[in-house]
Amino acid sequence: MTTLYVDGDACPVKAEAERVATRHKVPMVVVANGGLRPPANPLVQIVTVAQGADEADKWIAERCGAGDIVITSDIPLAAKCVQAGARVLRPNGEAFTAANIGQQLAMRDLMADLRAANPLGAGGGGKPFSKADRSRFLDALEREMRAALRG
Repeated sequence: MTTLYVDGDACPVKAEAERVATRHKVPMVVVANGGLRPPANPLVQIVTVAQGADEADKWIAERCGAGDIVITSDIPLAAKCVQAGARVLRPNGEAFTAANIGQQLAMRDLMADLRAANPLGAGGGGKPFSKADRSRFLDALEREMRAALRG
């Protein structure tokens, strides 16, 4: 059975994910370190994990598998989920796949090294999350949900 897992800390598309999960009658699990309101939707479960680095990621990685969908921006978590057979999307709709996860991990490591080597600490951060990102996410999640349910 398909489950939608959401890495809930700072995820900008929880409401959109809930709408898609509800439309397809798929359980959704939002995993976070805390601070999330209990949902009224019986298909949505909030899991609060212990405080600490990567606790939510560990929880999701241990449970997801083939047929599941994971929403995360965390590249190491995405790699574990892809390896487990799950479909993985960023909040902007970009998919992590077996074909691109190695490159994504390498780029993440390169950027971390570049930031560490910059003595001035300059950097602009990422681009802001836009309406177009939200729209791309909804389209991508709908496609992935249909594929997972056919699966």
